[in-house]
Amino acid sequence: MMRVRLKADGRIVEIAADGSEISVEHRDPAVFVRQVRARCGLTQAAFAEKIEVPIETVRNWEQGKRNPRGPARALLKVIDRSPDVAFAALGGRR
Repeated sequence: MMRVRLKADGRIVEIAADGSEISVEHRDPAVFVRQVRARCGLTQAAFAEKIEVPIETVRNWEQGKRNPRGPARALLKVIDRSPDVAFAALGGRR
């Protein structure tokens, strides 16, 4: 089971079995969001609907105008690792 924690300073870390923290940050958030969405095989509109955000939010992330922060970054990381589980937890919309 993967454990992910959002730190107070906005970093996302994975918690290893021994309790140590491993940073899971990505260098370019825009590229990461595009890659996650592309691996899911979804359009921007469909992806936005599945994660329950406005399509403008996804567009802004992918264009680098805004970066996903806090819980959104954690959700994207979970979708990246296990999209079926993440979408099932969000209500099972397909």
